Amino acid sequence: MSENEQIQENIRHQLLSDIRLLIAEAKQSAAIVVNATMSLLYWRIGKRLNDEVLHGKRAGYGKELVIGISKELTAEYGTGFAEKNLRRMRQFAEIYPDEEIVVSLIRQLSWTHSDCLHTV
Repeated sequence: MSENEQIQENIRHQLLSDIRLLIAEAKQSAAIVVNATMSLLYWRIGKRLNDEVLHGKRAGYGKELVIGISKELTAEYGTGFAEKNLRRMRQFAEIYPDEEIVVSLIRQLSWTHSDCLHTV
């Protein structure tokens, strides 16, 4: 291999490494955004269930209603909306009743993970 070919091969190798890193960082950033969005969605579902279905006079039939909602959501969106997951969403909303706290926690987690990207 000539010196010129070796230089071109080194440039190609470095460029490929840089592009791979860019792809990995973009994938990680996308995952962080998706996780944050899904966490907020799950909290909002749990809050909605707590507010509309399981408190007050509706508590008696609330469990059956959640089962029915779970069946429909699972058929439409998959197993992530199984009854046990809806219960977890409710618990999430009960533990953190204020949306601003949830948003703040999600931001902190997102920043922590995005900081990790820059140390790679």
